Amino acid sequence: MELRFGMLMKLASFAVGVFGLFSTAAWGADPASGLKRGIVAEPPPGVRSVKIDGGYMVPYTERIPGTEVTFEMIPVPSGEFLMGSPAGEADRADDEGPQVKVKVEPFWMGKCEVTWGEYRAFMAMYDAFKKLQRLSTNAGAEVGGAAAAEDHRLIQSHAWNDKLETDWNVDAVTSPTPLYDSSFTYGVGDQPNQPAVTITDYAARQYTKWLSRVLGSNYRLPTEAEWEYAARAGTHTTWSFGNNADDLDKYAWTDGNGDGQTHPVATKQPNPWGLFDMHGNVAEWTLDEYFPDAYAKLGSGPVEAKAAVRWPTKVFPRVIRGGSWHEPAAMSRSAARQKSENNEWKLSDPNIPLSPWWYTEEPATAVGMRIMRPLQPLSAEDKKRVWEADVDDIREDVRDRLREGRGAIGVADERLPAAVEAAERLNKESK
Repeated sequence: MELRFGMLMKLASFAVGVFGLFSTAAWGADPASGLKRGIVAEPPPGVRSVKIDGGYMVPYTERIPGTEVTFEMIPVPSGEFLMGSPAGEADRADDEGPQVKVKVEPFWMGKCEVTWGEYRAFMAMYDAFKKLQRLSTNAGAEVGGAAAAEDHRLIQSHAWNDKLETDWNVDAVTSPTPLYDSSFTYGVGDQPNQPAVTITDYAARQYTKWLSRVLGSNYRLPTEAEWEYAARAGTHTTWSFGNNADDLDKYAWTDGNGDGQTHPVATKQPNPWGLFDMHGNVAEWTLDEYFPDAYAKLGSGPVEAKAAVRWPTKVFPRVIRGGSWHEPAAMSRSAARQKSENNEWKLSDPNIPLSPWWYTEEPATAVGMRIMRPLQPLSAEDKKRVWEADVDDIREDVRDRLREGRGAIGVADERLPAAVEAAERLNKESK
């Protein structure tokens, strides 16, 4: 099921044309001011903005290079909130308390969950990286002058080689392998405007790294505190729309109305900050390891969101938020927590070692992701923490698969799309 760029372009066109997800006015940086992407000097009329030192954070749209696929980011203001649920909340679980006050810095949050239209652009890197690796071995051939020589240099600078193997976690990205059983993953919906699912925590991290590198930006998964802060959107109620479960159908796809599948993003009403599907549709990865007593260890606060993160020390369990079409309404509450079950979610996986990129069992068919971008750029240490494999078991599984030729790796930067195009040209010329 390797996906060619031509197919990807067709899927992208379908996604943009069908569901109008990105029809909202999007604003970039003010070219005259030299401000960053998503920051303007003066707030545009009629557009929700967040005031910061030196300007205003505004919504903006990114296009994934090499495709027509776009996604929108929404500004989230700084502030304080009570993470967790109060003792009297209906359906409250013990791991949602005691409540702790958390201070959050401003950031942008994905307006919607990452869709198959977006994730397939990343999946296409498997074929692209394999092609770069194969063509890089012919770099010394005389194939037609300066233009072809430049194409070879570009290919070599992005292809996997011995040096890259020893330094692969610095500037390289591993792409997802082709699905073992696509009927499982795609069985709940695989249209470009539906959320991508069965993605492991490691795959989600590598997606944000790849996206960041090709766009020259700083995308990552949200922390658990950041996720709940964005989901609540300034509210203190069970859901961002209130406490009445009878209103949930207007905002969320759960097991009561989900009909056993994912649904196109942004087909329900958004929360007060303009974020869609924070309740239901698919559950979403965060960066945190799951601990049932995590909040008790933090104390009453206030604590900075970055200090509240439980950085993982083992493969699982990790925190997933938001509930899904597979879960009852109670799991879509703003404070509800879910944990991953790595071994149980890969029972049918025939790979040895098990795939670092894909799950094979329910409820992984309802687990996806949403990305965020912090206002302040990521430090080198932060990038390693939020993008790379964070435990030895995952690192070894990925290395083993790469050494056996069952994975694909390449250098990801803003010139990667040009290298892929160069590979396509030389591949055609060699036939």
